[in-house]
Amino acid sequence: MIQVKTARTGAMTIQKSKDAWRTELTPLQFHVTREAGTEPAFSGAYWNTKTPGMYACACCGQALFRSEEKFDSGTGWPSFCKPVSKHSVIMRGDRSWGMDRTEVICSCCEAHLGHVFPDGPRPTGLRFCINSAALRLEPQV
Repeated sequence: MIQVKTARTGAMTIQKSKDAWRTELTPLQFHVTREAGTEPAFSGAYWNTKTPGMYACACCGQALFRSEEKFDSGTGWPSFCKPVSKHSVIMRGDRSWGMDRTEVICSCCEAHLGHVFPDGPRPTGLRFCINSAALRLEPQV
């Protein structure tokens, strides 16, 4: 594992080989987070979860989304109106599959999390559509 300080935020990032990630993650987690895959709608562990807590990156454990920001979008994936911090995720253009979308990536380990769309609730108007396989819920105690 290599830790590198980024110029963008000054935060440490985690870099590992694909083989290292493959040994630490389930096959689905690896496909989603390291190969920018997508789990089927209504199949993930968190799409309908109401448990209070913090949703962290399944790869590195960085806090990403609060349960208070989660809402039922009807899409079958966990949806949030904003990340825990503007520095916890990176958003970049994604033109794969013939679509023009915005990919959401963990700023610490560069795991693919999902996509963000401009059809969410107020006050942000955003819908962070995130794969359950990219998350780990840390229940509120």
